[in-house]
Amino acid sequence: MDGKVALITGGARGIGRAVALDLASRNWSVAICYRKSAREAGEVLDAIQKSGSVRGAAMECDVSDPEASKRLIGDVEKEWGRIDALIHCAGPYHRIGILEETIEGWRSMFDSNLHSFFYLTQAAARGMIERKCGRMICFSMANADQLIAQPQLTAHYIAKVGLLVLTRTLARVLAPHGITANAISPGFIDSGSAPKEELQTMAKRIPAGFVGTLDDAVSAVRFLLSDEARYINGANIHLSGGWGI
Repeated sequence: MDGKVALITGGARGIGRAVALDLASRNWSVAICYRKSAREAGEVLDAIQKSGSVRGAAMECDVSDPEASKRLIGDVEKEWGRIDALIHCAGPYHRIGILEETIEGWRSMFDSNLHSFFYLTQAAARGMIERKCGRMICFSMANADQLIAQPQLTAHYIAKVGLLVLTRTLARVLAPHGITANAISPGFIDSGSAPKEELQTMAKRIPAGFVGTLDDAVSAVRFLLSDEARYINGANIHLSGGWGI
């Protein structure tokens, strides 16, 4: 895994940040992109640069914009010559009743979660196909494959379902070129975005009896990037301690 290049969306916070720091510690050059978290992105970049001789970059980009996504891929490839792994951690959400949802809010959930992955993978696939290798990973959610009602998270949930379909499609199309595309579907992960009290309450509903950590998410990504996972393609890894299945 040494000496490769990863592009991580949503890399300034939470799972994206943890993955970026882990890969940098394993001699990956890491580019993270962010939309609003400039301070946090700067902190991640500083940590990457202090980790050794690896290269790091923090790039502001709204990946819901197709042209911006295309430029982002081009900028990383121009700077470092390649992208070995595209890891899509960007996935904003909001809670609102389906009857109260606005057109703008509805569209934003699809643009930021689903459409962005399409834009990025389409652009990144060209270079990966030329090199006959590459890894694509996105983050869905643990119960997305159950197709259950989600009155407060409808657009976000449908977008996460769409990610699973898109990932399988990419896997089938790109497998002949030595490229894998897989999804990781977290349940409740202590990523710093939810109050501790809420997570403790939710732990009672998790079959494993505890909330997952950032290390759990990092381990799943690390495995999918490894040579040991070369024959795993189109998979959806539940990262939930049994919740949501």
